[in-house]
Amino acid sequence: MKILVRFLVTSIAATAFNAFAAEPYPTKPVRLVVGFAAGGPTDVLTRVAAQGMSERVGQQFIVDNRTGAGGNIAAEHVAKAAPDGYTILVVVTAFVINPALYSNLPFNFQRDFVPVAGLARFSYVMAVYSGLPVKTVAELIAYAKANPGKVNFASAGVGGSNHLAVEIFKAMTGTDLVHVAYKGNSAAYADLVQGRVQLIVADRLSAAPHLQSGGLRPLAVTSTTRNEAMPNLPTVAETVPGYEASAFYGFAAPRGTPPDIVDKLSNTVNAVLSDPKTKARFAELDATPLVFTPKEFTAFLARESERWGEAVRRAGVKGQ
Repeated sequence: MKILVRFLVTSIAATAFNAFAAEPYPTKPVRLVVGFAAGGPTDVLTRVAAQGMSERVGQQFIVDNRTGAGGNIAAEHVAKAAPDGYTILVVVTAFVINPALYSNLPFNFQRDFVPVAGLARFSYVMAVYSGLPVKTVAELIAYAKANPGKVNFASAGVGGSNHLAVEIFKAMTGTDLVHVAYKGNSAAYADLVQGRVQLIVADRLSAAPHLQSGGLRPLAVTSTTRNEAMPNLPTVAETVPGYEASAFYGFAAPRGTPPDIVDKLSNTVNAVLSDPKTKARFAELDATPLVFTPKEFTAFLARESERWGEAVRRAGVKGQ
């Protein structure tokens, strides 16, 4: 009798567990945690994806902005969240840069997260003060070598991707360019158009008013292929073979998230990114969809971590 009771209890528990395990995902809203303010590129791209994901699975995907510390506050929050697929981190380039910048992060990006899917990628424009006597990347290199330490370049902050993009350029060209850090690109433009600093690598949309007014002169884009919005502008790589520097976005879940949930999220994201409506909206934002399986995104992040980490070490910078 005891054996029969034990068998029945075990069977009921197993049935309940199987029913729970088979419960379709998601059954409640999913939070996409963004480490930057509403209205910025990370937030806007995420909201485009969130709308498409909500439409496809019949549950809300909600953007949760948790700003501060270069995205580290958001990353720490997600790293400590339950690995159940309901709290997802929006990955940005900073997360592969920060481990080389900061020695005491409260999380380990490679250890504490499982890559899910890509989101988007966008390249930068290399532009100079219009009064600088250079019109091409080759002329910039020649001018910088003839005037070592006299060309200043602006960035949105120490260790940011547009700072390190120039550090990579310096290393590949043997030029001596002096870094001037600002609190965001917008703060730098006033000095750029006045010639107090002479060079910047920045996103095309923020630089557009100054490019259109003639205050800044575009030299090249930093991607490996030309930008559709500026097809006549060459890539830096056409002059400096192998050069590439672009920002990227994606999604990651807390380590321990079940593989079937990771796969469903990845498939949903990739379906959204393949939608012509999404592609059109991303094109308006100067972004290119970044379609990856979890395995492909893992390999991509490993490559980016090595490349940007080397740039940090070469520049000798530390987070502030």
